[in-house]
Amino acid sequence: MNDALYEQLVKRKARPIDYILRILIIAALALLFFFGTMIFGSFAIMVVLILAIVVYCFVFPRFNVEYEYTLLNHDLEIDAIYNRANRKKQVSFDIKQAEIIAPNNSPRLHSYSNLKVRDFSSGEDSSNIYAIVLQMEQEMLRILIEPDQDMIHHMQQWMGSRMFTD
Repeated sequence: MNDALYEQLVKRKARPIDYILRILIIAALALLFFFGTMIFGSFAIMVVLILAIVVYCFVFPRFNVEYEYTLLNHDLEIDAIYNRANRKKQVSFDIKQAEIIAPNNSPRLHSYSNLKVRDFSSGEDSSNIYAIVLQMEQEMLRILIEPDQDMIHHMQQWMGSRMFTD
């Protein structure tokens, strides 16, 4: 078989909201500990300890995200990997169904500016973020990815004149 498989891993930069949420969660646990011990005594210490463990094991890992792009022929699958341990499928589609693939800052995308955006890039301001515009789930979406040159080359093989590298 002549299947073309390409995988790429992109680490998402920590967003400012991630830091704010961490601080708010820690502050809420500290307030719960302080006021809980005043009202309920040692029982509150156990409750806060259990909540802190749950937050540390299940909430904080969600702030450390990497995206894996898997391109098999013309099918692109994007997975989120949380804390380098848990994988969750985000989206999967046929890139041949895309209306246009172009750099995110390209003037070719001006007519697609009011679409719903799903960002699977690193979050850094760089010129190599590409937008894929396609119809999915009865709505037009603008999916942002950050492919390297090899993935762009593979995508160009399938997209032809609907793929722009400006």
